[in-house]
Order: sequence, then structure tokens, then C-alpha cells
Amino acid sequence: MKVKIMTKKTEIIKNLSSILKTDVGTINQYVEKFKNKIIVIKYGGHAMGNEELSNSFSKDINILNTLEIKPVIVHGGGPQIGQMLKKLKIETKFIEGLRVTNKETVKIVEMVLSGSINKDIVNKINATGSLALGLSGKDGKIILAEKIKNKIFDQNSNIEKFLDIGFVGEPIKINADIISLITNNGIIPVIAPVGFGKNGETFNINADTAAGHIASSLKAERILLLTDVNGVIDSNKTLISKISVNKAKEMIKNNIITGGMIPKIDTCLKTVASGVKAAVIVDGRKKHAILREIFTKGGYGTMID
Repeated sequence: MKVKIMTKKTEIIKNLSSILKTDVGTINQYVEKFKNKIIVIKYGGHAMGNEELSNSFSKDINILNTLEIKPVIVHGGGPQIGQMLKKLKIETKFIEGLRVTNKETVKIVEMVLSGSINKDIVNKINATGSLALGLSGKDGKIILAEKIKNKIFDQNSNIEKFLDIGFVGEPIKINADIISLITNNGIIPVIAPVGFGKNGETFNINADTAAGHIASSLKAERILLLTDVNGVIDSNKTLISKISVNKAKEMIKNNIITGGMIPKIDTCLKTVASGVKAAVIVDGRKKHAILREIFTKGGYGTMID
């Protein structure tokens, strides 16, 4: 049995060498480096919405699992939620970029995230030969959350006000033990970012935020945030392959990092500060982006460590 497993791993590494244009020795070094280590992957955007990319993603996750690396997947689903709300003729409203989530909306959010999206990801991974388990943050009390409290400055009254955006939550405790129990048995957890409150509420949680908290609680080796951009771009519009925590903060202060990239960088900074070895923003629009990041010297995207 051990001989068969070793033969399969050898074949995978040879195939990786061909796909990534990287020598077998280098790939073997990274296989040993990440063996039995947890890598949290936030899965969303174009990578999840495109059938070809989603099938490729599933195969890449199977490769990690076969090489004894432990992937933990946290997925989003904003576009799919929007489509379902539109289909049901439920009005969608955003404040400061966050979806206002009332009792009616949060039920739809949970149905889409924990239902159709989650099970589709699980089925595709299972079809590759690995074993995936679909979960929401409510299962096994994985994500205890509280209502998010966002402040805005009201220029008319010259005072700060709290935004009430309904059942949108922030994780306050992660049950890392149950996730570790799953990964230690060779199973891949696929987690929908839906949390529970102390009073039994259901909370919609930003997938990047949920992935960051989960990675921190697991003391993951690395967190990868799949996005629809190449990574962090400097003032000359050139991709930055690696930046320090201090440099990232400086780039935000100087308005080089702006817009939707700021919350992603903020998640990376918090995660690295908690003890995760590195956080990487990866272009999920490209096939094998995860494999290129993990098994090549140059990596793929922007690493913050």
C-alpha cells in the first residue's frame, strides 16, 4: 500500500514539474516544507464562477491533499446571492460596501452559501478522489459571531454614527478543534461563512474575514486569498511579489493600495500578526494559481509576511 502511495506521489510531482515548468527537486522541497501543514484558501470571485476554473481548482485541491498538505477552504458567493435575491424579487441594498441583511435576506444568504454553492464545491472535490466535507460556520459551532459595528462620520451632524446593516457578523471565536479533527483524518473541510450568535442568530460573514479568523485560530502555515486581480500593484502599475507588513501599511497610508484591496490587505495583516507564517493574494482567474504559489520559487501573486 505504501509503495502505491509513493508511486502516486511521484507521478503527481512529475506532472507538477511539467505543468509549472519547475524542476522536480524544487517541488519536492516545497512538498516537504508544507507536509502536514494547514493552508487556508479563501475561494471566490471568477475562480468559483467559471466552470473550467472551478474544475481545475478542485483538481489542484486534490493534489495538495494527496501530497499530505491540509487545505481548508472558506468560500464566498456574493454574485450567486445577488442572483437569488433578484430572482425572488427581494431588494438588495448596500451600505459602505456591505450588504444590508435583514431576517428575510439572511435566510436566502444561508440557503445559497450553505446549500447550493457549498455542495457544488464539495461534489467537485469528491469527484477528483479526495474526500471533502461541506460545513457552515454554524455546524459544530465553528464560527461564533457578533453583529458587526461599523462607524461612519456624518458630515451634516459632525458626529460618528453606527451603521445598522442587520445580520452581518464578525467572528469572535473559532472552534479550531473540530476543523483540526477533520483535517487530521485526511478530509478537506469546505466552510460557508455563516456564523451563529450567542442568542441563536444567524450572521452573514465576509468570506475574507472568516478565512482570516479561521487561519489565525488554526495557526495555519499560510492563507491564500483568491481574487480577481494579479495582486498588489505599486505606483508604477507593477505587480509586487512580496511586501513586509510595515510596507503594506505604508502603501495604504500613501493611497497606493486603495479601494477593495484595503480590506483584503487588512485581513492579511491581522492574520500574519496572529502567527500565520504568510498571507498571499493570488489571482484566481488563472489556472493552477494555487499550485504556482505553493510549489515555485517565485510564487504567484503578492505575499505579505
